[in-house]
Amino acid sequence: MGAAMATRLLGAGYRLIVCDKNEEAVHRLATAGAKVAPTPAALASTPGLSAIISMLPSSEHVKAAYLGSEGILTVEPGTLHPHLLVDCSTIDPITSQEVAAAAEDTWLHPHAAEAHDGQRHPTMIDAPVSGGVPGAQAGSLTFMCGGSEAAVDAARPLLEAMGKRIIHCGGNGTGQTAKLCNNLVLGVSMAAVSEGLALGKRLGLDPLLLSEIFNTSSARCWSSDTYNPAPGAMEGVPSSRGYRGGFASRLMAKDLGLVMKAAEHCGAPVPLTQEAERLYQQVDPNLDFSAIYKHVYKA
Repeated sequence: MGAAMATRLLGAGYRLIVCDKNEEAVHRLATAGAKVAPTPAALASTPGLSAIISMLPSSEHVKAAYLGSEGILTVEPGTLHPHLLVDCSTIDPITSQEVAAAAEDTWLHPHAAEAHDGQRHPTMIDAPVSGGVPGAQAGSLTFMCGGSEAAVDAARPLLEAMGKRIIHCGGNGTGQTAKLCNNLVLGVSMAAVSEGLALGKRLGLDPLLLSEIFNTSSARCWSSDTYNPAPGAMEGVPSSRGYRGGFASRLMAKDLGLVMKAAEHCGAPVPLTQEAERLYQQVDPNLDFSAIYKHVYKA
């Protein structure tokens, strides 16, 4: 995901420095023209660097990249160069707010501060995305942004090189909240569409016919008309290629776990999320989450 986004930035003419444990991805980007930094701290200390964009798998990875021993925000005071930090990972809102608060306590290098009207500390936004790898490759992602309006405006040119919609949701953490609520609905709706199609098949209905009925009736949703889970019902989606590619079921299970963590924090009941998370745990973790149709409902 991050590699596809980085490729879009290179194509838009931005000069990039990349840092990742995935050596293959780093090599591909270096071949395409990017420079390489060995650690997040080394990246953050690069003179002239104006912004850092992170795309990481989990809250723990984000904490390590920003707050770890070789993290972006644990460099020596006054040695941080980027004035703008953009985290596109999908993590829990509380962690996002904690990292943003740490950024506010970190001092920029004097040259960086001078270049940005005396700004002494970096500004940070959370900007999780919707659209998956295909959206990243096409530059059509939706960014749900949490942070100050000024910070979102500063990030807008970068985000527009990678996406079509940039939505300012509110303060730090609200982008993550929007993303988790979106994925809650996505996970539950995919499970519901799979259950309906699987039941129909067992009762003698062709899933393609039933999908056509869904898509002209009140059951219509993205999981039925754009990303159908039944093999043969739609071309160009993971169900048409053995559920390879797309959004891994382990990531959907992770996101629903984050939903439950956030819900516990604010005392919100989420019974459908709890059941959906249990179901996605039964799917092959490396297959697309629409494989719930095959692995849970045995269709």
